[in-house]
Amino acid sequence: MTHERELPDTPDLTGLSGLPELPALPGVPGQPGPPDPDLQKVPDLQDVPEVPGLQDIPDLSIVIPAYNEEHRLAHTLDALTDHLTTDSTRWPDWEIVVADDGSTDATRALVTERRRHNPRIRLVTTPRNRGKGHALRLGVAATRGRRVLVTDADLATPIEELERLDKALTEGNCVAIGSRSVPGATIGDRQHRLRELLGRAGNLLIRRTAVPGIRDTQCGFKLYDGDRAREAYAASRVNGWAIDVEVLRHLHRAGLPIAEVPVRWSHRPGSKIGPLDYARTLIEITRISARSLRPADVFAAFLFLLMSVALYSARFFDPAHRYLPDSLRDQNQWEWFFAVTADNVAHFRNPLFTDLQGFPDGVNLMANTVMLGLSVPLTPLTLAAGPAVTLSLVMTLGLAATAAAWYRLIVKYVVRGRIAAFLGASLAAFAPPMVSHAHAHPNFVVLFMIPLIIDRALRLCAGTRVVRDGVVLGLMAAYQVFLGEEPLLLAALGMLLFAAACAAVRPDTARASWRPLLRGLLLGASVCLPLVVHPLVWQFSGPQSYTDIEHNPRSFNSPLALLAFAERSWLAGDADTANALSFNTTEQNAFYGWPLVLLAFAILVRLWREALVKALAFTAVAAAFLSLGREFRIPLTDTTLPGPWRLLADLPLFEAVIESRVAMICAPALGMLLALAVDRLLTTRPLPTRYVGLLGVGLALLPLIPAPLRAVDRVDVPAFIADGTWKSYVREGESLVPVPLPDPSDAEALHWQTEAGLGFKLAGGYFNGPYGDERIGIYGAEPRFTSNLLRDVRNSGEVPPVVESWRAQARADLAYWRAGVLVLAPQPNDKALRETVEKLVGGPGKWVGGVWVWDLHEPRPTSYEDDERAQGVRLRPAPITLP
Repeated sequence: MTHERELPDTPDLTGLSGLPELPALPGVPGQPGPPDPDLQKVPDLQDVPEVPGLQDIPDLSIVIPAYNEEHRLAHTLDALTDHLTTDSTRWPDWEIVVADDGSTDATRALVTERRRHNPRIRLVTTPRNRGKGHALRLGVAATRGRRVLVTDADLATPIEELERLDKALTEGNCVAIGSRSVPGATIGDRQHRLRELLGRAGNLLIRRTAVPGIRDTQCGFKLYDGDRAREAYAASRVNGWAIDVEVLRHLHRAGLPIAEVPVRWSHRPGSKIGPLDYARTLIEITRISARSLRPADVFAAFLFLLMSVALYSARFFDPAHRYLPDSLRDQNQWEWFFAVTADNVAHFRNPLFTDLQGFPDGVNLMANTVMLGLSVPLTPLTLAAGPAVTLSLVMTLGLAATAAAWYRLIVKYVVRGRIAAFLGASLAAFAPPMVSHAHAHPNFVVLFMIPLIIDRALRLCAGTRVVRDGVVLGLMAAYQVFLGEEPLLLAALGMLLFAAACAAVRPDTARASWRPLLRGLLLGASVCLPLVVHPLVWQFSGPQSYTDIEHNPRSFNSPLALLAFAERSWLAGDADTANALSFNTTEQNAFYGWPLVLLAFAILVRLWREALVKALAFTAVAAAFLSLGREFRIPLTDTTLPGPWRLLADLPLFEAVIESRVAMICAPALGMLLALAVDRLLTTRPLPTRYVGLLGVGLALLPLIPAPLRAVDRVDVPAFIADGTWKSYVREGESLVPVPLPDPSDAEALHWQTEAGLGFKLAGGYFNGPYGDERIGIYGAEPRFTSNLLRDVRNSGEVPPVVESWRAQARADLAYWRAGVLVLAPQPNDKALRETVEKLVGGPGKWVGGVWVWDLHEPRPTSYEDDERAQGVRLRPAPITLP
């Protein structure tokens, strides 16, 4: 026998955060749901004649829900009465209540006949079929016993198992439920394999959403304390098979002890559960879980969604025709990522690689963070509505989900006040660095898994369910790998900083937590690694993998960036200052503003005695210092000091991190500090102190409110692409070569390709790939002579004097790209580009569908297909010096 009372399996953080007492939970005794009109009068309750002892309170009431059970019920009634009559010492007074659910066969007549011979058998009926839940609600309401046994009409669990359940109640439990899933249970005849699998899946879902800790809620053999049973069933509202879940959830949330007892069980033929009942039960479980939500929590989630929609309002309502210019070329790139993943999945191709871009070498998609965790399951949406719609929904809903996840974590561990938690989560999810990445980086916006991972790590510290929590942590980490590896690495760094601070301020807590935490982490790693090892090997050793990548030399934060305001800050934004302190609009990774920094310092001083405040402050300060890079200059001086990032910069994995992004760790840490401060202020007695404090919080947050992201009308795709004219120029195995080739500075050709349904392959592109024999990571395809030349002409507008060796190299490059057509769209310096291409290929282009095209299948003065010698010649990506 196992006794389980599900207690919050979270670490004791009272000493860290000073959490207040838990508020009363909905659904506990004294808070029943709307009364069922059928319970005001039990219909057709048969009058029971005077029988010695029967009018007293029985020791046991047995409730049997029945619907068309004339063939199985007779045996069940015989077995029950025989056993109870035999065991008269333990159960001297008993009753059996059959709750008929509108049967259309002879069930009622059978029970009526049995009642004539044994008045302890009673009948409760309803005029029509309403479901098992409704029948049980009526049947339990009609009971009077000190204990109530609920059993199915087939008696799949024999009545002899009652002794085990009775013993569990005698030991102090409120309810003992027969279980087929705990050690000691015996299963005779089994169900059909499919039903068994569906039942296990349902029980797993129930444990995760409704009744944690109970392995088998659906076994139809449960013994209750009578008063608790009548109270719980009266408070229930579902009419179907999920009634057991709702009743157990009611008792669980009331904090009453529940025992799960192993029993004997055998499947009986004649089940009334049909295929659609599984779907109905799922709907009922969803409703049960939804009713337990606090209105304030639902409202907070709704506000987060409104905030996210407002931020993306300029694009959200027309994503296919609007472009975020501050995303630079990243919006085109991410739409291409979603499109190519959907195309790979739809055609059963490897989702880790494609040659549609960077042709013929291709792109290692795993090394480019294509968010397979979302792009794969959202394939149907991408195919139906297009990648622009998918990307827009992912970023909008993902940002709202991230805020909701931080809100849940703060409510669970930091403060119970919903207003304070809302403000803290808003800062964590809508902080300036998050808004900066919201332009173009969904992998840094969709972070809802990070708070869930932190929650699971904190549960491990409690040491109550190490195996379960370790396995779940491993699955969560594996999924986050397919959402974004760099955010996971930064989250791990932030948790390590927080853990170090906690160990310093609360060594007793650290000593009690490190063993279960370490064990859980090892279990999580053993679960995670087998799931991600193949994709990671492909990422680091597969085709088009790279060893390291050089970032912008300014990819660190200046100390001033931590105090300044971001460009998109609504009231205080300064584009010139923000651009001077960051290397582009998508990487403004600090910019918390000096008022918020002062507020955080004030919170630290005022709440210094609280260990949680010290740990959060250390985490934020340490992350801010790490983001300063290998070295930093003290503002307003010429003094340069070694930066703490130097300790990590050359370590595996960290070498590819943009160090300024480490400052993003500060956002949730500051959000939690803010939540603590607001929660204290809202309960402060002196009103002047409360108002002054809240005013200070408002003044610190007001400059950080983000303005909606700017959007412009999208550039039309040339008719040559949109109308499919390109199909006449690009043959199987060939590529379309835009002029100049797409690269990180101009990736509009990626949009052409997605609008063409990925029908042609592109030379060049915007992605991360290898360069040279050392396979150093670069942005874009490996440059060749012709791509460099065309890029320089676009930038300078000057036509170089093309010589024969240049034409030979162009022929080699075009052969390498297997080019079928060159396409030049109207753009700045397009005249110089057209003249250069004419000199390189030896002939003029044609104006077709709004673009200049050079059909490379037409005969030219020199045939590049025959110049095999030049095909292997490449030039380094250094800028070309034009004569």
